[in-house]
Amino acid sequence: MSLEGTKAPGFTLEGSDGKRHSLSDYAGKTVVLYFYPKDNTPGCTKEACAFRDLAPRLAAMDVVLLGISRDSLASHDRFIREFNLPFTLLSDPESNVMQAYGAYGEKISYGKKSIGTIRSTVVIGSDGTIVRHWPKVAKAEEHPAEVVEYLQTILS
Repeated sequence: MSLEGTKAPGFTLEGSDGKRHSLSDYAGKTVVLYFYPKDNTPGCTKEACAFRDLAPRLAAMDVVLLGISRDSLASHDRFIREFNLPFTLLSDPESNVMQAYGAYGEKISYGKKSIGTIRSTVVIGSDGTIVRHWPKVAKAEEHPAEVVEYLQTILS
C-alpha cells in the first residue's frame, strides 16, 4: 500500500549521534527515511554504502537522510564505524515507527513467510507529506541511486 500523498507519521527515536530525533525537527526540509532489516548484513551493508557514496549529492540538495532499523545504538555505532557512514541511524527496537510507515509486517524471504522489517523508503516533502514511497525495495544496492534520481527531478 502506497503512503504517497499522506501526512508523514510523527516520531521520536534515539539516534546514533547520541540525540533524540523527531520528524518535527526537520520541518521545512526534504527527508529520506530508509528502513532496513539489520546492520552488517550483506544487503543492508550494500544499501548503506550506496547511500554513503551518494551522501554528498544529498547534502548538496539539502536532503536529510536517516536510516531506521530495530538494531541497538551500539550495533549502529559499529556499523557506522566499520563502513564510514556519514548519516544518522535511528533505533526503533519496538518497530513502532516501522509499523506506522508500513515497513514492518509479513514478508517472504527465500520462499518462507516471516514477520519482520520490510526494506522500504519514503521521501517526505518540506510540508511533511510523503511525496514518494517505495513499499518494497528489491535491489538494495541499486535503490539509493534511484532515490537520488527521483530527488533531482523534484528538487531541481
